[in-house]
Amino acid sequence: MKATVATSAILAALIFIWYLVADRITPYTSNVRVKAMVIDIVPEVSGHVSAVAVNNGQVVEAGDLLARIDPRPYQLKVDRARAVLELATQSVGAGSSAIEVSVANLTAARTNLENAEFQTARTLELESRGIVSKSRGDNARAALQAAQSTVVAAEADLERARREHGVEGADNPQIREAVAALGEAELALDWTKLRAPARGVIVDLTVTSGVYARAGSPVLTFVSFEELWVEAYMKENNIANISIGDPAEISLDLYPGRIFDGVVASISYAASDGTREGSLPNAPRVDGWMRDPQRFPVRIVMPDYQVGSEGHDIRRMVNGQADVIVYTGESRFMNALAVVWMRLMSLLSYAY
Repeated sequence: MKATVATSAILAALIFIWYLVADRITPYTSNVRVKAMVIDIVPEVSGHVSAVAVNNGQVVEAGDLLARIDPRPYQLKVDRARAVLELATQSVGAGSSAIEVSVANLTAARTNLENAEFQTARTLELESRGIVSKSRGDNARAALQAAQSTVVAAEADLERARREHGVEGADNPQIREAVAALGEAELALDWTKLRAPARGVIVDLTVTSGVYARAGSPVLTFVSFEELWVEAYMKENNIANISIGDPAEISLDLYPGRIFDGVVASISYAASDGTREGSLPNAPRVDGWMRDPQRFPVRIVMPDYQVGSEGHDIRRMVNGQADVIVYTGESRFMNALAVVWMRLMSLLSYAY
């Protein structure tokens, strides 16, 4: 009996020591959420929705049509602007056909540049956080430069068209105003098509044909598959030894028994204490009889499961739960125990 008690006490002491050491060398937490970029699809123009091209939960590719605002009022404005341009060019003795083509090309180029700037800004931000590879950042920069070059070429073509039809006529303020109005009308017409900004999924679809969409008000919610990470809410005594670039392992509740590789991408050095909810991260609270420690978000990316990688088709469940363990040192013994512990917890997720 005494031997059993002594053995139990020694075992409990060893487990307690392991817990204290592991908290700093191989910090673990089950307070984890899967995160992704949630994007509101906001129309630039107002009008009745004439068609919804997607269903709730549907996976879409970048550029796919999501919904269309009734284009007829905007097509009429384009037709009216073209008529005004024709009248203006006739009145000053300059032909309009070449100018119209140049204006249309310039409008398309500017629209493409606007999309390229948006996509590049997001990709470069993700590259700086280690979420996407450098090659994707280089591709985004190249695409932006190509779009900028296209705009410059289109502007040159328009200027050349003006000169060919007479410098005096093409530079007439009446024609320039008509050209600008036509470009604005064609851009508004293009904005009636709401397209997916990246590969992702439609969630919480509530819009349908006939609904009036207002410019600046969201009509769809889109979750991007291109930015996926887990937010591990670590206690203060976990974070001391964690550094950006440390390897980590992730067990998603969605995939019990399966371990995913991760890398620490960032550590938040501020969190809400409950008195200021503004812009500071606010970790989910856990009720209990002991004081709940302050937690700070540690962002862990999954490079092998981003778009374009072999494992990128794992299912994304935003705010789904997970377990995370971070390997902060070269301790083979502690790391080996952490590997065993992580797999045990992953198997237990079959039951809860």
